[in-house]
Amino acid sequence: MVERGVCMTNNMNPSLGNIAMAHLTPEVIQTKFGDINGDGILETVLLIGTKTPDSPLWKNLTLGIFYGQTQKFEKVILKQNIGYNPTIFLGDFTGNHQDDILAISDTGGSGGIINGEIFASINGQVRSIFDTESFTNKYTVNYQDQYKVAVRSANPKKQYIIDLQYKGPEYLAEIYNQDGTLKQPIEGWVDPISGLYPVDYERDGIYEILAYQAIAGRYHADGLGYVENILKWNGNKFIVDRQTVSIYGEDLK
Repeated sequence: MVERGVCMTNNMNPSLGNIAMAHLTPEVIQTKFGDINGDGILETVLLIGTKTPDSPLWKNLTLGIFYGQTQKFEKVILKQNIGYNPTIFLGDFTGNHQDDILAISDTGGSGGIINGEIFASINGQVRSIFDTESFTNKYTVNYQDQYKVAVRSANPKKQYIIDLQYKGPEYLAEIYNQDGTLKQPIEGWVDPISGLYPVDYERDGIYEILAYQAIAGRYHADGLGYVENILKWNGNKFIVDRQTVSIYGEDLK
């Protein structure tokens, strides 16, 4: 099965040349089973990639799909096909009683940003229906007088107020005057997606997506909380069904 889609070697005593070539040989990272096209027969879904020598980084990340009924093998290259800790998950995200494919990998950046993409078989063709790079939602993060931060979202049009007093007097003294007014305007930001989790909220066998985006203050390590978007398939694309903001709690003495 794998031999039809990728070139593998099982030479137990490779020459030096073969050792060099082995670093370029695709490997099966993960295997899942599910009914991708709705014919009632399980497909074998492989996550394939090329391991970087002396590094946990994977390149050329690709889906390999072996169809149970037709015995055909198909390869689909991920849009962001390089990353760390790549994984796949199979589940019904579109409500058509077929397994869709969620592929995730870490970018390795300081913000914990991930690459995520969902594939579905539509009219017999496997195609991408969502990816984190294309998910765009505009936010503003502005510090306000009296130890508060306003986080505003464009979709949906919401505002969230975060109380900063839990940060402690030393943090606040750097930003605020004694009367609680800002010493100068400060803007934070919201990161791209750093977490993507399939959750069946309605227990109907159809998964929604819980997407986490970190809220940063003056600098990246100055975390203020997370924007949590629940994304749901509307028959054509994923839309924001619900949105909340979660904050860090204050340690009690």
